[in-house]
Amino acid sequence: MKKLSELLSATTVGELLGDPETAIHGLTYDSRAVGAGDCFFAVPGTLRDGHDFIPAAVGAGAAAIVCERIPETPAPGVAYVRVADTAGAMADMAAAFYDHPSRELRLVGITGTNGKTTTATLLYDLVRALGYRAGLISTVVYRIDGREVEATHTTPDAIRLNAMMREMVDAGCDYCFMECSSHAIVQERTRGLDFAGGVFTNITHDHLDYHKTFAEYIRAKKRFFDALPAGAFALTNADDRNGSVMVQNTAARVHTYSLRAMADFRCKIVEMHLDGMLLRLDGRELWVGLLGRFNAYNLLAVYATACLLGFDREEVLRVLSTLHPVSGRFEILRAANGTTAVVDYAHTPDALENVLRTIDEIRTPAQQLIVVCGCGGDRDRTKRPEMAQIAVQHATTAIFTSDNPRHESPEAILDEMIAGLDPAARYLRIADRAEAIRTAVMLARPGDVILVAGKGHETYQIIGDVKHHFDDREEVRKAFAALTAH
Repeated sequence: MKKLSELLSATTVGELLGDPETAIHGLTYDSRAVGAGDCFFAVPGTLRDGHDFIPAAVGAGAAAIVCERIPETPAPGVAYVRVADTAGAMADMAAAFYDHPSRELRLVGITGTNGKTTTATLLYDLVRALGYRAGLISTVVYRIDGREVEATHTTPDAIRLNAMMREMVDAGCDYCFMECSSHAIVQERTRGLDFAGGVFTNITHDHLDYHKTFAEYIRAKKRFFDALPAGAFALTNADDRNGSVMVQNTAARVHTYSLRAMADFRCKIVEMHLDGMLLRLDGRELWVGLLGRFNAYNLLAVYATACLLGFDREEVLRVLSTLHPVSGRFEILRAANGTTAVVDYAHTPDALENVLRTIDEIRTPAQQLIVVCGCGGDRDRTKRPEMAQIAVQHATTAIFTSDNPRHESPEAILDEMIAGLDPAARYLRIADRAEAIRTAVMLARPGDVILVAGKGHETYQIIGDVKHHFDDREEVRKAFAALTAH
């Protein structure tokens, strides 16, 4: 419990009606979750405006309302706080309510289009393998030391973020590694957090349904580095053409990593095989169980971050060689007849290209490559024909299928994907995803490679607003088992 005045200490208040000494028992922006003595934040959203739910929050027992417009008839006995930006105030007040837990952790934020989950998860695994307690906030899962919490967003809301970090501190965690999505940065979810460092992986076209333009998307990512304090580090990918843009206005100490150019941290791929690759990292050779140029970048970012956090380089290299791929990221499944399936989260043109190039580097001319992919509904439509084009360029046969159609027709999404393809392109169109995977397995000869892209770790398919159980890995295993049974 905190007094309202305590929570407002770092927030610019436009107007306060009611008692500043009001006791606050909890925080929420969901009127359905309001309990007696809670503070309700009326956050304007893209679909609903929290201001419309102020009466419901008051009816449920809210002691205080933080809003951008005070109602014409304020309820007696309730404190109303008018602010310029409710989402920003919520972040500031959540940090104060939970006693600023990020100040008690070495918090590192990872942002970029691709590689965030892998980099954050590998950092978490590395630090725990070195004997420290750590927290993880990723697209796939949230972890408080060894305890798993289901992930709802890439970056949770500011209240949940601070609550989880308080749990991490109470559990004895020293470090926390979190993905920082562009949505979260723009929506002020990371505001008020004390970062020890930030990592930029890369940036390619994604989330343009939300940000509208690529320039806006870059600006959203850059905001994260602009906000880093002078004592923090900013680690950026020197090989990405926007890598220097990200850090041009940061107060943090800038460090670079690269596979191609001069940089503070460097790496070279010496050999690559289906079971791993040999890297030369900062002049030392090590074998890792991960594949692909994109993973070399991820591992280099992990190594550089660990060094910047002050860990011993030799110890870091030793543990790096023991790390495993992240669930649903270039995850390999093998059939009894020698067919290999790769399940990967690749859902952007760049990520798909990266995975396909990696497979091309390690498959022989005799091995066919069959690619199963689709595009999500209610998301950036410009990438649909681009994804299909990339798939047919690399694949012996491409199979276009449904991903998470959401509120769109799967067939209409497929129409947009194949528009503009050369009539001679080798592809099949099978809207049912399970059938598409079965077909890919049937088409494959012993020893061939199948890529199932787009969903990776996800264990559901979103149709309308409903999540139906669906796991690419399960479907691949079932199709492989059916082969053996025949």
